[in-house]
This record gives sequence, structure tokens and C-alpha cells, in this order.
Amino acid sequence: MRVFVTGASGWIGSAVVPELTAHGHEVVGLARSDASAAALTAAGAHVVRGSLDDLGTLRDTAAGSDGVLHLAFKHDIAFSGGFEQAADADRRAIDTFGAALAGTGRPFVIASGLLGLAPGRVATEEDGSAQSAQEEEASGPAQRMANARAVVALADRGVRSSVVRLPPTVHGEGDQGFMPAVIATAREKKVSGYIGDGADRWPAVHRADAARLFRLALEGAPAGATLHAVGDEGVPIRSVAEVIGRHLGLPVASVAPEEAPAHFAWLAGFLGLDSPASAERTRALLGWEPTRPGLLEDLDEGHYFTGAAGR
Repeated sequence: MRVFVTGASGWIGSAVVPELTAHGHEVVGLARSDASAAALTAAGAHVVRGSLDDLGTLRDTAAGSDGVLHLAFKHDIAFSGGFEQAADADRRAIDTFGAALAGTGRPFVIASGLLGLAPGRVATEEDGSAQSAQEEEASGPAQRMANARAVVALADRGVRSSVVRLPPTVHGEGDQGFMPAVIATAREKKVSGYIGDGADRWPAVHRADAARLFRLALEGAPAGATLHAVGDEGVPIRSVAEVIGRHLGLPVASVAPEEAPAHFAWLAGFLGLDSPASAERTRALLGWEPTRPGLLEDLDEGHYFTGAAGR
């Protein structure tokens, strides 16, 4: 297939592109910068210059492709107080892709999130299929969940649409996301902390396993499918803190919930969420089995504590 990929040079996309080309697919990647364009060219992809705001470029490139993988999201805006604006831009892109692919039966796969989907219990692929009363006046992450539902609904318009929900931690060497931020906080505070009893759980997946699931979804996910890219169903945050403390030679200690915002800053709201998730349906549907190290094993390999990630 000729596959149009947004976010092709990002953390997930830079693993997805070689996964696709290794299995015979031709990749066209969206690039905002010269650096991104050069990285895509080096990875064997064709380049289309533009951003998520260039709706004409998105429409025309999607129409000329056999499928679309939409991995891009304006995380820089989202995590600096503009989540609603980022979600709005995402919805405009989704609507553009939907219009370009309507009636073709071609695949359209997007990346979405898992954190907070079903707090306090193990979330399944069936969760989040309908808007809850609590979401009606919400924005930000709830808005992104609504975008994912819009993609699922494209199945009724002749698009083989599917959603791949990602855990908060898509880990691996080179990660610049949540785990490096947690490690940096431990270095700064001279203690590897966790909130309360540290029993809150996060799902996680290795980047290479996530990339393989995106390819499988593109190749064979049924229209309207929701998939979970989950390797670890739920890793207790205390266990993460213990590994970090051991590698940094720091004490491991509880941080009282009321003190968490001062200690963890923006991370506090995320580290205090108990949000495990299952991928049983996804594995049965597509035969996807994670083969790479889990989060704790990956942390224990040491690369998170050396080089740029460990600073």
C-alpha cells in the first residue's frame, strides 16, 4: 500500500515508518521542518511538506493514498495549556481525512490515548464507545476521546477506520516522554517519589510493539475497531519509583497527595491516576503479541539513565 503518515518523524512514527517499509509498504510522510523531511528521506519515505493545519494538503495526499495513519497531535500546545486547541486541530484533520476517504473502503488508523479511560479498573476496548454525562461539559482529553469516536463512526461512511489507543508510557531507547520527566524530578528532588501508597497503575507498551500494532491495524483491522496497544496491563507507580531510585542511588519515598503538585509539578495529575488497561480483544482480533521488554525491564536496562534521556 501507499500509506500517508502524519507524525511520521515523531516518537511513534519513526518506529512505524521502518515497520511499514520492511513489510513492503510505500510511505508518504508529512514533514513540518527540514529536519523532519531529512529524517523521513533517510528512512526511505517520500515527503510531503506541511502541517496539520494545511487541510488541502491533507485532503489531496490522503485521496492519492491507499491508506492513512494519523499519528500527529499538537502535544506541545496540549501540554502548555492549550489541549482544547490541539484537540480542535486534530478534529479538523480527522474530518478532512474522513471526507477524502469516504466510500473507498480504504484504511484510516489514528492514535489516541488510554490514560483516565476507566479510572480504578482495567479498561477494555469497549470502554469509551459512548459519551458519558461527565464528558458533556469537559474539554481536553475528553474532546480527544470524542475525536476517536468520530473516527470509529466513519465506518458507516465506507472507511475502514480504526483507533489504536496508546498508554501514557510508550517506552524504549530515546524516549523523551513521561519516564524521563519522572527521572528528572527524582534527580532534582533527591528522592524517587510516588504519590500516596504508590498503588496507582499505568499501562505501558514498548515502542516497537506499538509500531507493529499500527501496521497490523492498517493491514487488517475491521471497520470501526478500537484497539489497545498494551504490553503491561498495569505497572504500579511505586514499582517505577523503586527502579528509578535503585539506578540513581536515591531513597524511595511516598509523597502525600496534597504535596504532590508542589513535588511533581505538572506530572502530579497524571501520576495520581489509576488507569490499567487490557488488550485481550486486540490480541485475539489481530494476533498481536508484544515481544519487547516491559516497562520495568526496559528501565532496568539502564538507557533511561544515560545520555540525553538521563540528564
